[in-house]
Amino acid sequence: MLQASASGTSARKAGRTRGHQGGRFVVYALVGLIGLALALAPFLFPDVRSQEVAARICVFIVLVASYDLLIGYTGIVSFAHTMFFGMGAYGTAIALKSMGPGFEAILIGGGAGIIAALVLALLIGLLSLRVKAIFFAMVTLAAASVMMVLASQLSDFTGGEDGITYSIPRLFSPAFELLTDAEGKALRLFGVPLNGKIALYYFVFITALVLFLALLRIVASPLGSVLQAIRENEMRAEAIGYRVVFYRTAIFCIAAGVAACAGILRAVWLKYTGPEVVLSFDIMIDILLMVVIGGMGTMLGAVIGVVLMTLAQYYLKDLMAVGAEATASLPIVPDLLNPERWLLWLGLCFILLVYFFPAGIAGTMMGKGGHK
Repeated sequence: MLQASASGTSARKAGRTRGHQGGRFVVYALVGLIGLALALAPFLFPDVRSQEVAARICVFIVLVASYDLLIGYTGIVSFAHTMFFGMGAYGTAIALKSMGPGFEAILIGGGAGIIAALVLALLIGLLSLRVKAIFFAMVTLAAASVMMVLASQLSDFTGGEDGITYSIPRLFSPAFELLTDAEGKALRLFGVPLNGKIALYYFVFITALVLFLALLRIVASPLGSVLQAIRENEMRAEAIGYRVVFYRTAIFCIAAGVAACAGILRAVWLKYTGPEVVLSFDIMIDILLMVVIGGMGTMLGAVIGVVLMTLAQYYLKDLMAVGAEATASLPIVPDLLNPERWLLWLGLCFILLVYFFPAGIAGTMMGKGGHK
């Protein structure tokens, strides 16, 4: 009987292993398809709204992945990620406003934002990462709130509640023609003119791709293994010789720097920076939801979570309007599908996702949160 029981246990483990391998393949295939769609987005989805969605997805993949590096791989709960995001954006915006629409303004302003984010992250990390997790989370929440107030009050620099509008380099202007035909008009590829808007999108896409690949390299390196050891058992990691505070502070600074880089991309794409678009606590909630939906500690889950959440935010109301119109002759249903109730349906979808994918979509499919 013991032998039969052991055989059954081995068979179940083998079955779960095969299932997780299949799940990994599905996750990698899905992320690959998303990457391909984003790479070809200007030609697959040429309208303005779709390109805004694609660019936002690129930026938020970097932002959410950098947050996953904190909460998923290291176990650090922070509510200050939008603060670092805003520093990169505001540094770029202020430089473009004061210095003019040049690449040197992006480099200087964005660089200043990254340095400011790194210095502030270092100070917060050294002062607070020695305390318990809940106290550190409260410290970061307080810091983010202070930054939000400063951005609103220092109107001479930040534009206050109205924010800052500015111009970006001419290369990124829709009027700039990258390639022209014999008549002097912009060449078209699959019907899409090759102008500055295409250059701007690929500036965002390629930079986001490089940053995301860098984050993947970090978690696949020995440093990533140390971070996971700290997350699983901080005291044991300290006992075997790892300087936990040093590693936690270092990774907090890395995540802050990457978030600031994402802020630079957002500022250049929008040509506007204000508290509501880079510092709002609603953005922090979105980041948390995206990490949970995709799967903490997977990195690839950031891609899936960002895409699902962003598509829902932009297109769920339209889908509900179509559904309400199609069911207009039925009782109650059209009222339930009223587009004004989109947040209700978004919440229900989130509950179902958490129920069926307790470790997030990528985490559950890859076996990171399943039964042992």
